[in-house]
Amino acid sequence: MKGKLIVIEGTDCSGKETQSKMLIEKLKQDGYPVEKFSFPMYDTPTGKMIGGPYLGKSYICDGWFKEGADKVDPKVAALYYAADRRYNMDKIVSLLNTGVHVILDRYTYSNMAHQGGKIKDTDERLNMYAWLDVLEFKLLELPKPDIAIFLHMPYEAAEELRKCRFEKPDQLEMNPEHLKHAEQAYQELAQTYHWKTIECAEDGHARPIDEIGEEIYRYMKEQLSQ
Repeated sequence: MKGKLIVIEGTDCSGKETQSKMLIEKLKQDGYPVEKFSFPMYDTPTGKMIGGPYLGKSYICDGWFKEGADKVDPKVAALYYAADRRYNMDKIVSLLNTGVHVILDRYTYSNMAHQGGKIKDTDERLNMYAWLDVLEFKLLELPKPDIAIFLHMPYEAAEELRKCRFEKPDQLEMNPEHLKHAEQAYQELAQTYHWKTIECAEDGHARPIDEIGEEIYRYMKEQLSQ
């Protein structure tokens, strides 16, 4: 039996990495064969091209695009991310074919949100989503997810969380307007693709991590039992 491809997407500070780790621990305790990966894969050649030249993560190298990552043509930037997924996909497909469920922290839809969010015109932005859907799922033959979860942390509610970051933010994470536009794009995509949306804030404040984790876990158990 083939494994399920599970994608966890989310806005900035929504806890994608933390929730992915919590979910895989719970599923393994339940006896499910499951592995987790995060995109971009910064320790691979394609991931390093994104982390350094494009995003300017200092531990890789300074950014090469002097206009700033948020000003780079969205289709140019999108090709970097798509190449990273294609380059690293064989090991993921191999696991799926042996019956292992794979959890991905970010996937094609992050590309759509962050690059599409650069485009103000609605029709042009929707065309960008469609272009990326064809590029990654048809031309590059990446597998479509079986289960997709969207963690929505409103920009305003994430302000306090951003202050507690240990890592230096990259060029996009430092840009409030980019993050707000990406959030709007994510919400458009969640409706378009009918993702399971989990609200990570209540009354303007972040919900407890364990509470969010339990909601994700319950939903995942329902999906995997079908």
